[in-house]
Amino acid sequence: MKGTSEAIQEDINNIKNNPHIKNVVDQVEREFRLVIGQLQNTFEDTEQDEAVQPAPDKPELATPHQQSFSVHNVEIGDSRAKVEQKVGAPKRETLNEYGVEWETYHEDYHNFFMAAYNDQNKVVGLYTNQDLLTSKFGISFASTRASVLETLGEPLKTIKKGMTHYQISGDGEYHTFLLNQNYVTIFFDNHEQNQVTAIQIISANLEQDKQRFYAEPSKPLKLGFEYQLFDLTNAARVKHQLPTLTWDERARKTARDHSVDMAKNGYFSHKNLEGQSPFDRMREDDISFITAGENIAAGQQSSIFTHAGLMNSLGHRENILNQRFERLTVGVAYDDESRPFYTENFLTR
Repeated sequence: MKGTSEAIQEDINNIKNNPHIKNVVDQVEREFRLVIGQLQNTFEDTEQDEAVQPAPDKPELATPHQQSFSVHNVEIGDSRAKVEQKVGAPKRETLNEYGVEWETYHEDYHNFFMAAYNDQNKVVGLYTNQDLLTSKFGISFASTRASVLETLGEPLKTIKKGMTHYQISGDGEYHTFLLNQNYVTIFFDNHEQNQVTAIQIISANLEQDKQRFYAEPSKPLKLGFEYQLFDLTNAARVKHQLPTLTWDERARKTARDHSVDMAKNGYFSHKNLEGQSPFDRMREDDISFITAGENIAAGQQSSIFTHAGLMNSLGHRENILNQRFERLTVGVAYDDESRPFYTENFLTR
């Protein structure tokens, strides 16, 4: 598994740095005024106002009481009742790779974070990609990768599960630390002076309950990854003062079919084996659009790591933060080794 993970990461890095990608982008923009990028839960399909709504107040953040880090003043070990007394009911509940639900909290994607709970309704997982982080170490979203490493020291290089050591290879995009019996993964933005851009905190017990690098595929997990990637995209757009995207249910089949095709036939490309582009496939499925784009990814263990990789690759980031796009759908599939394949289709009708 270690060798497989390294090979996948090498393939992804090669794809990210392949100059052919830019040629495709330029050609499509010239000929179709479209944008392509490459890398790689229940929702109402309602139209959203294109104008960015006034942001709600940011919560007054305090230094954590018990843990090293807190998100939206929530710490690992807090009760669900305490969390929801502060922020209200979740907007969405979706299965994650740890076999528990990510509960998603936000105000029209402002003040966005996710929390996971155990059977006792205690927080065992946290994530945010917005400036809701506080820590006893003084680390915040203004911190840089260099300052984080100076403060926290050497990050983990492996995580042991059973008799297997799984390599952590963030290539500078993220580092993982074991602090107070929590696995803390800090993500950095390569396009913003390597500042902190997101954090995931997973309790050691929850991490050790996950026996493999890739979770066992299931329909609920597939749905979870799809909606999580959609929510992360909208949270990132709000962070960059852009309007949110509307979920496009009609186009989901097109995105899923491409992920299934790549996973089943062992390739990774915008064009399928019949030579069809994303736009050919959309038209074949009677998906009308004025402008469209596609991001693909493969091999990341979750939507959180997928989104981080996409945001650190300029072409994919441009799709995510493209102000011309109004709608988004996501399709996920798995190969025989449980590796996820992700397809994001962006469009404006």
